[in-house]
Order: sequence, then C-alpha cells, then structure tokens
Amino acid sequence: MIVDQAVNLLKTTKGPLPLPTATQTAVPTSLPTVVPNPIEHQFVGDEGKKTLWVVFVLMVIASAAFAALSWRVPVQRRLYHVITTLITITAAISYFAMATGHGVSVNKITIRHQNDHTPDTFTEVHRQVFWARYVDWTLTTPLLLLDLSLLAGLNGAHILMAIAADVIMILTGLFAAFGSEGTPQKWGWYTIACIAYLVVIWHLAVNGRAQAQAKSQKVASFFLAIAGFTLVIWTAYPIVWGIADGSRNLSVDGEIIAYAVLDVLAKPIFGIWLLLTHANIPETNIDLGGFWAHGLGGEGSVRLGDDDGA
Repeated sequence: MIVDQAVNLLKTTKGPLPLPTATQTAVPTSLPTVVPNPIEHQFVGDEGKKTLWVVFVLMVIASAAFAALSWRVPVQRRLYHVITTLITITAAISYFAMATGHGVSVNKITIRHQNDHTPDTFTEVHRQVFWARYVDWTLTTPLLLLDLSLLAGLNGAHILMAIAADVIMILTGLFAAFGSEGTPQKWGWYTIACIAYLVVIWHLAVNGRAQAQAKSQKVASFFLAIAGFTLVIWTAYPIVWGIADGSRNLSVDGEIIAYAVLDVLAKPIFGIWLLLTHANIPETNIDLGGFWAHGLGGEGSVRLGDDDGA
C-alpha cells in the first residue's frame, strides 16, 4: 500500500525532482608572506688572498733591501733610507693583517629599486672593507710626502700643510667607504678627500718645483720626474676607489689587485728609485749630526748614582 502511494505521487509530480544541494565550506585563504630582501655578498676570494700574501712578501724584501742600502752610507746621511724603510715595513704589516683576515669589516648597504607599477624593492649588499689599508696609508703617505719635500727643500710650513691635507684625504676616504647609500655621506666625504688631494698637489707641483729648481737643474729634473710619477700613481687611487667601494662595479678581488699594483709602484719602486738616484746627486744630501748621529753626548747626559758634590 505504501508502495502504491509512492508510485502515484511520482505520477502526479511535474517537473524534475529536487536534488540535494551540497553545502559550501569556507576555504581558508593563505596569509601573505614576507619575502626577505636578497643579500649580495661581495667578499675576498682566492685570487685576492694570494695577492695580499704576494705583496706582503714583496714589502718585506723591499724593507730588507732598503735597510741594506742604508748600511752603505754614514748614519748622518741615512734620513731618506730610514723614512723609505719605514714606509715598506708599515705596508708589510698592513698586508699581513689583511692576508690573515684582520683589519677588515663588512659594510652593509641597502639599495632601493623604484618601480612604476609595483612596490619598491630593496637589495642588501654586504661588501668587505679593508680598513687596515687606510691605516697603512695614514702612516705611509705622510712619509712619502716627507721624502719628496726634503728632496725639493720645502720649508716646514709647506711640509706641515701638505701632510695635514694628506691625512685629511685618507681619513675622509675611510669615512666614504662606510658611507650610507642615498645620503651625502659616501660621495660627500669622497669630494672632501679629492679637495684635500688638490691641496697636496699644489704644495708639491708649485712650491716643491720652485724649491727644487733653486737647488740645481739636476735636482729639479729628478724631483719633477719622481714627483710626477708619484702624483700619477696617487691619482689612480681615487679612481679605483670610485669604481670599487664607491659604485661597487669592481669585485673585492679586483680591488685588492688594483691597489696592490699601485702600492708596489708607490712604495718599493718609488723607494729604490729615490735611494739609488739620490746617492748620485750630492745636492740632495741631508747631513744630520747631534743626537741623530751621536746620541747623547757628555753634556746633558743623565747620570745615575753620582753625588752632586763629588
């Protein structure tokens, strides 16, 4: 009977039978993820490390050679030898520090990439800065200037101003190496360093040339040659800095190799040229007596254990 009622109901129903509907379940949406800024590491490689060790050895050999040359002249005339030997010894210490991983820090730079239709993106660059190199230059470049100033016969005032400008040039170059992107720090310090370098050039090219010519034509010719050589080498340093630390278009290894070539030219090559040529030009001799040559004499020496009335 129940079956008959169901059959009659189906016969009287018009249209399709209602179908059961599925209930929709909420699909959880994924949370937005924060993508960290990509990091580019610019560190020293094998070529750079080998270069640092090679230059360290060259500086040690040059120091030994300059010391040996100093033994061939009286102590009164060793001023050039002492200064030049100190230059290469300081450079050797600096290169040993860099070769063993000391005297280096990492400068973290954030670079912003502006996009027209999408949010700006950022890239972090971690680049090694060998600050031991700047310590080296702060000590050795004044000694190089002192060599040239004594050769030309500059007075104390010009020597002091040239060395002060040189130290400012090196220190502001160090500040620029750690300067932040998008601020006046990096290129502002770099500009100050270049201005200080122009002061150094003025003292050597103008005052130094005039003083050297007053000595003799031979001294003037030698000074123009070695001072011109030095200024050309020194001018290459800020160019390398701008390509390397400044714009980061040169790898750390490339930076090390470039500075290594310049350092070898500016220190051992400069030194051997100066000492050998100076020995053949008597007008360039500087005789130092007194304490430099003889130490404390009988007068003014400190006596210990003597009675005043004895």
